Amino acid sequence: RPLNFFKMLRVSCNTAFAENIFQMEPLLMAEIGSNTNLTCFCAKEQYTGVMWFKQEMGEKPIGIATSYHYSHPPEFYKDFDKNRFRLSRDVKSFNLSISETQLSDSATYYCAVAFINMITFGDGTILIVKGKDHHNHVVQQQPTSMLHQPAENINLECKIFSNVSMGNHSVYWFKRGSRESHPGIIYTHGDSAQCKKSSEAGAPTQSCVYMLPKRNLRLSDAGTYYCAVTACGQILIGNGTKLEIYGTFRFRLKCKYINGKFKQM
Repeated sequence: RPLNFFKMLRVSCNTAFAENIFQMEPLLMAEIGSNTNLTCFCAKEQYTGVMWFKQEMGEKPIGIATSYHYSHPPEFYKDFDKNRFRLSRDVKSFNLSISETQLSDSATYYCAVAFINMITFGDGTILIVKGKDHHNHVVQQQPTSMLHQPAENINLECKIFSNVSMGNHSVYWFKRGSRESHPGIIYTHGDSAQCKKSSEAGAPTQSCVYMLPKRNLRLSDAGTYYCAVTACGQILIGNGTKLEIYGTFRFRLKCKYINGKFKQM
């Protein structure tokens, strides 16, 4: 059984092997009731088993399915419906398909490979499932782009407008850097917002403003920041704010052509 398999394994880290596991989509968004596919590729064929894990926000990862050989059917954990979750495996790929997505499917999904006494994980794919009644809530990020110098202090803003009472809700910030980098998750507590209610006709029932402070900016802070809100059993995500950082020093090299050679002035 998969559970016994994990208990017997001594988990260790193999950086060289980890570089050969690719989850091609770091961030996926799907409408509720749609079908989605999470891909995972392994450049090496020397592994004894493959696995998929699900980690909800703030929770520990749990196993979804295990496959010992690509020619054998996968084994699923009891919490996952085989009719909705399917694992398709080839020699170098093992993809997870989810049909009729539900709001509870929103999570980070990790693929992993086992080789002798090691389990190596991919970077993960964040899946966000949008509810059909998301028109009751609007997440707005302004401005859509920002340009700042290193060492500056700034605030990223996220506004939430709702036509119904939002009740208890939480806010998450996703950062997506260059094409090679994986989205990072920053958690912001729900009570850190400035919220107000309105009784005016035609105005949103409730609005909240969240700030993500960024202090002493570095070049590594560049990227697109997304604000995601969990409210009323669904996850809403903003349009993103792109933060660009430019250097404080710019050099201009002046040269002069003398006797057939360039010389610095």
